[in-house]
Amino acid sequence: MKLARVIGNVVATRKYPCFKGHKVLIVQPIDESGNDVSKSFLSCDTVDAGPGDIVLVEQEGNAARQLLGTMQDPFHSVIVGVVDRVSITEEE
Repeated sequence: MKLARVIGNVVATRKYPCFKGHKVLIVQPIDESGNDVSKSFLSCDTVDAGPGDIVLVEQEGNAARQLLGTMQDPFHSVIVGVVDRVSITEEE
């Protein structure tokens, strides 16, 4: 699972049938301090997230397909939670 920030929406007038009814968002992976860590990617939203939200993303095709569709569908990433707060405790 990855921590990410939603940076935008994807709007498509035509899409693969399995994507109908699913909102697709652009997410930017971040570290626990909120810094960007890699390239952004597309993810299907299951929790009504929006731009600016910090989210948990499952970026593994099998898990995404199990949550959203069938094993033949091309899902690769799914947003599974909106993060309210990130707390870091220093180890002594």
